[in-house]
Amino acid sequence: QVQLVESGGGLVQAGGSLRLSCTASGGIFNRYSMAWFRQAPGKEREFVAGISRSGTIADYTDPVKGRFTISRDNAKNTVYLQMNSLKTEDTAVYSCAADPSSSIARRTLRAYDYWGQGTQVTVSS
Repeated sequence: QVQLVESGGGLVQAGGSLRLSCTASGGIFNRYSMAWFRQAPGKEREFVAGISRSGTIADYTDPVKGRFTISRDNAKNTVYLQMNSLKTEDTAVYSCAADPSSSIARRTLRAYDYWGQGTQVTVSS
């Protein structure tokens, strides 16, 4: 059973940066593709970024392309989300997720078997 723990959320002004981390335990980390999702108040959870098992292939939703970077360190069992040029519309609870069935990250929620508890990101104007 994989457990995921996120950290790094907080309050930041628009234009600022945050780096989220998600550390896994209880599984073989490099067997999972990983992704970050977010859920804003009153909205459905949405895909933000995903990364392949090897870390060589990344995928981003259009609103964050050029501002967010996903990466992973398999030796540390950790996936990161570097968020730059933050906007108020990035405010949400961010959760990481692990998919044991695909070598590349998929965008659908149902693909992911394991989820972290989430970390709040608030961007003020």
